[in-house]
Amino acid sequence: MGFEKHLFISYAHLDNEPLTEQQQGWITRFHASLSTLLSMRMGKKAEIWRDSKLRGNDIFADEIVQQFPKTALLISVLTPRYVESDWCTREVREFIKTAEASGGLVVDNKARVLKVIKSPVDSEARLPPVMKDALGYPFYIFDDEETPLELDPAYGGDLAQKYNLKLAKLAWDVAQLIKKLEASALPPNPEPAAPVTPASPKPVVYLAECSFDRREARDALESDLRMHGYTVLPERPLSDVEAEFVPAVDGLLAQSKLSIHLVGANYGAVPDGPSQKSVTILQNELAIQHARKNGLERVIWLAEGTQSPSSRQQAFIEALLRDAGVQFGADLITGDLEKLRGAVHAVLKKLEKPEPPKVPQPAGSPTTPLVYLICDERDRKATIPLRKFLKAQGAEVKIPLFEGDATEVRQSNQDLLTECHGVLLFYGAGDEAWKRMVESDVRKSRAYRGDRPSPVRYTYLAEPATGEKTELIELEEPNVINGVEGFSEAAIGPFVKALERL
Repeated sequence: MGFEKHLFISYAHLDNEPLTEQQQGWITRFHASLSTLLSMRMGKKAEIWRDSKLRGNDIFADEIVQQFPKTALLISVLTPRYVESDWCTREVREFIKTAEASGGLVVDNKARVLKVIKSPVDSEARLPPVMKDALGYPFYIFDDEETPLELDPAYGGDLAQKYNLKLAKLAWDVAQLIKKLEASALPPNPEPAAPVTPASPKPVVYLAECSFDRREARDALESDLRMHGYTVLPERPLSDVEAEFVPAVDGLLAQSKLSIHLVGANYGAVPDGPSQKSVTILQNELAIQHARKNGLERVIWLAEGTQSPSSRQQAFIEALLRDAGVQFGADLITGDLEKLRGAVHAVLKKLEKPEPPKVPQPAGSPTTPLVYLICDERDRKATIPLRKFLKAQGAEVKIPLFEGDATEVRQSNQDLLTECHGVLLFYGAGDEAWKRMVESDVRKSRAYRGDRPSPVRYTYLAEPATGEKTELIELEEPNVINGVEGFSEAAIGPFVKALERL
């Protein structure tokens, strides 16, 4: 069905009282600004209405309810007064009842009821479940003393800028939802459509919940991704109980091709549960599991110089920088927000690029084996005798890309791990953490090699001698070549023979 009105704003009269006699109330200005932005987003005049005849006694007007069947969406402006008002909560319930009978309450997993949180509320218990579960649009921030400050263009400066950004995000989301509502109301086309090549669906992105000092950046990134047509999860608030939070995140990550983690100085919220870990850490751990199992792409943003007064958060920050396991499968971005945005879009572009069709090789045709010789940049010169010998045996040898931004380096590494016939880990100047990170990347490559067989994998021990290298030799670990005392053609023989058997 069609709608005469795009949006109804539900609010409490008290929240539209002007601060001074010279200015309009917050709701009045919000209404006008949203109308302008939404009209631009939709390309036509936005029909937004509200009850401008409210009185302090909040007597419910049936004439409002009569307009709900003709209204596409409702926005509730949540405040302490709103959740205590019988009128306001009844408005929401009546709209929900009407929506369920006129096109459905949920369209494409999005509710037709949205909430703008003007100021924090102690409880949403009096609101309908769909309101409590809906993602809200906070129009406030916390200062350094954790005092909530409402966003208002009248304040000017940073608060005004943040207000405008929040409003732009809201207008975009509302426009997209109205577009879907209108499309679902169109009658089916009786004429058969001409066959078209279906477009590849855009990859789903999991944008991890973060501490409050990264929420502004998270909001900006979420808006950018949605404006480019990506589905961004989660689409509704997550539980604050660990036993519910963990499986919910696990399920969302299973739907995603990329997870993004914004790490700040604050430890962040801790779900009620036995681990007492923050949502930031829990989500990182779950994403690592999916990176290992399913090849989930990951991007972590840790702005350069981030330090935390919390010992737990500082330990996590240091682990991200030094522990390959904590950083597993991720591009670690330390630049500004624009660097993060660029890295994210580079990964998404790669995910959207279709894999070129494979050209089958004629039976019996010779194949030049590709060897990926993984080394630390400091060992580049030391690998020359090894590279010369392998080339003399008919192999093509590639070493890692050492120049370029993080995304280019990572893409080159993944391409070589995907295509190579053999991996030779040159364990020389790199430390044990570096070796483990490389081994993790090699294991992860199984997820994107498709039906290609696993590559031959050997570790070449080179100087300097270390305790771990000595242990590998003494334990006679398989597929380990001892080159600590210098290059030997005989020692590399087993690797060459393994390549010949492919």
